[in-house]
Amino acid sequence: MERPSSQHTSIVLRATQLLHSYGTPAHRLEWVVSHLASSFGLDVQVFSTPTSIFVSFENGEEDRVRLLRVEPGGVDLGKLVDIDVLLDEIHAGTVTPGEAIDRMEALDAAAPRWSGPWGIVGHALAASTAALFFGGQPIDVGLSLILGALIGVLEAVSARRHGVAGLFEPLAAFLAAFGSVLGAHLSDGAVNDGVVALASIIVLVPGLSLTVALLELATRHLSSGTSRLAGAASVFLTIAFGAYLGRFAGAAIFGDLPPSSAVEPTGWIAAWWTTGAAVVLAATGFAMLFRARLRELPWIFGAASVGFTIARFVSSVATPETRAVMSAFAGALTVGLFGNLYARVADRPSTVPLLPGLLVLVPGSIGYRALTAFADHNALMGVESAAQMLLVAAALVGGLLVANAALPPRRIL
Repeated sequence: MERPSSQHTSIVLRATQLLHSYGTPAHRLEWVVSHLASSFGLDVQVFSTPTSIFVSFENGEEDRVRLLRVEPGGVDLGKLVDIDVLLDEIHAGTVTPGEAIDRMEALDAAAPRWSGPWGIVGHALAASTAALFFGGQPIDVGLSLILGALIGVLEAVSARRHGVAGLFEPLAAFLAAFGSVLGAHLSDGAVNDGVVALASIIVLVPGLSLTVALLELATRHLSSGTSRLAGAASVFLTIAFGAYLGRFAGAAIFGDLPPSSAVEPTGWIAAWWTTGAAVVLAATGFAMLFRARLRELPWIFGAASVGFTIARFVSSVATPETRAVMSAFAGALTVGLFGNLYARVADRPSTVPLLPGLLVLVPGSIGYRALTAFADHNALMGVESAAQMLLVAAALVGGLLVANAALPPRRIL
């Protein structure tokens, strides 16, 4: 093995930054970076949080500690696969250190997949299909699609503006709540404002962040898990506040909501094939928002469809008291097994089909309802919904841990 050089150190540090920015959780990031460093003959200790990463290089008498200041980013599954391919080539020795650094910089500078109008389409698909899952009528689905697209435009505009960090989520929640109240008035009560307001921002509700935080806590990464949990809680609060302001503004301008004339979904919108098509469309929207590659779409469709089907089946046979928890556990177990199977077959990160498939199951909607219940001074319902949200999130984490034990992915990342 060649003697470690400054280029090897640079590769380790840059790979750490890129893995974090592409959405790698702490328990996987630390394993990957440690494994990469050991392949260079470097002895490192890695400590990762959502906002900073410490990398300690232990080299006898010359120990060094590097602090990397990072921002909590989103998820880019396409670039995560790209960096995984590059790391495999580095391990195999088919690229030189200089080439590896150049390719990392080119990867970071490359435009993300599904950017521009495709991001707006992803928001619209996710919002409209969520309205269908929540029992909305065709008019609810259509209005959610419009509001989801507007929120996608708002996200694209916010990404180009500096100094607006933390404002996008409450602004989106305000737009969704105000638009749903306006729709209810214009339709004379035919629009279910609660369904539309929640479906329009379902992608922004941090149910997935909550689940990842509990997963990190369960794997004893307490600092990162606690930080991520606090971040998810703050986003929940800002979204709830934005939604409250939107409803207040709508009531102040248009008056009290008209009596609801909504009915239970019937016909085509309640048919099994409609739900199946909605799952595929929802997975497509999530794949766009997570920047997945085209070649991974069949795996993402499979994970979302199988996980959703198993969760619905378990929900139909479980008792009302255990329905939410057991369906979440079964769905997460199924999606976890599917993701690990993908990792074994395709030799790529199990996260690729796992995250979009899991997003169909995460308890973000329950948390949103809990906070809106508190805002409406319904403390009993708020406490009950918050407790159910935590139980469902714990069930998801339990399903993923069991899946990893039953079918290990045989990959670090």
